[in-house]
Amino acid sequence: MENTNILTKAIIGKAFRVSNTLGPGFMEKVYENALVYELRKSGFLVYQQYELKVHYEDVEVGTFFADMVVENKVLVELKAVKDLEDIHLAQVLHYLKACKFQLGLLINFGTPAIQIKRIANGFLVDSNTTK
Repeated sequence: MENTNILTKAIIGKAFRVSNTLGPGFMEKVYENALVYELRKSGFLVYQQYELKVHYEDVEVGTFFADMVVENKVLVELKAVKDLEDIHLAQVLHYLKACKFQLGLLINFGTPAIQIKRIANGFLVDSNTTK
């Protein structure tokens, strides 16, 4: 878990860099591309628009896309909204369940102070909304 903590700190640091550079007001895709660029520039393996398949018993019943997966360990979902809502947290929880990852970050670039929520093993671990 220590390596994952180091990884999440690095992702969060890059998210703050993107937020401080761009500020609020852009579409989500702008922040996604900027964060992917920052992470790859630092040598991280990043899958953008990571395809997740939902299975019911042995049948594929749906497909959706997470904004990114970093180092095959951390699922990252981005928003550019006025404020995070429970539905956004539920989205990440469902994504984590579908891909069987243990750790996710929900990052909102739509506010003057970036909002970050860390979800581990299906539970909200911490929330940070300061720059």
